[in-house]
Amino acid sequence: MTAQELYEQIKKKRSFLCVGLDTELTKIPEHLLTKDDPMFEFNRKIIEATHDLAIAYKLNLAFYEVHGAAGWNSLVKTVKYLKTHHPDLLVIADAKRGDIANTARMYAKAYFHSLGCDAVTVSPYLGQDSVVPYLQYDGKWTILLAITSNESFGDFQLVHNKQTGNLLFEDVVLKSMHWGSDANMMFVVGATHPEYFAAVRKHAPHHFLLVPGVGEQGGSLQKVAENGMNDRCGLIVNSSRGIIYADITGNFTSEARKRALKLQQEMEMLLKQNGLI
Repeated sequence: MTAQELYEQIKKKRSFLCVGLDTELTKIPEHLLTKDDPMFEFNRKIIEATHDLAIAYKLNLAFYEVHGAAGWNSLVKTVKYLKTHHPDLLVIADAKRGDIANTARMYAKAYFHSLGCDAVTVSPYLGQDSVVPYLQYDGKWTILLAITSNESFGDFQLVHNKQTGNLLFEDVVLKSMHWGSDANMMFVVGATHPEYFAAVRKHAPHHFLLVPGVGEQGGSLQKVAENGMNDRCGLIVNSSRGIIYADITGNFTSEARKRALKLQQEMEMLLKQNGLI
């Protein structure tokens, strides 16, 4: 999926919502536990309840890998379902991988070729040769961690570099500009730290930003748009727990849709305010 195709989906759906499928067996409705593959069945129902409101789905691999081969099978089935039934949606493998070049090459092949995802999150802290293997796949996206949404993000991401005068996350963004482009690379910028969006946009004005932290983590969609939106929207805002666990009874799909619809309506308003639709 190209950047223009992604923007067309944003305009068509009047949304820049990404639904995070952080699926936990202990949190899904009990009646699904009798199914042959409860995780896949939960994901399928969430997708069908929300796909017209979203432009992307993000699968956090930890929630699948913890179950070994069975969990990986649920992941494979979910990705295949999305690509078969909703090919217009961006499918993100939230893996946050970061390893040396040979290993990165295998990870890239696993997520892009074997699994068939459109994008993968990557930690850039091993440097260029740990990122470039992901950038070799046409039509795929590498999403680099810049500002994460967790509380201790500042332990390293805000370290001041006396040589450049930048904070570490700024150096990551600037250095990576020589590796990829706004056609194959995005950045993670957490909604919980809106004060740093301006710095990211200063160095990467045209790149898409994947924004976690709206919903259960308390990030403000309004502040994200004010500080991060560009002339093609440039935002993919993720909500996971706030949507998929809105209800854990037999009404879970309708409640998930209500939460997703509320976000989509807020996004539509923001897109209108910025003259994008």
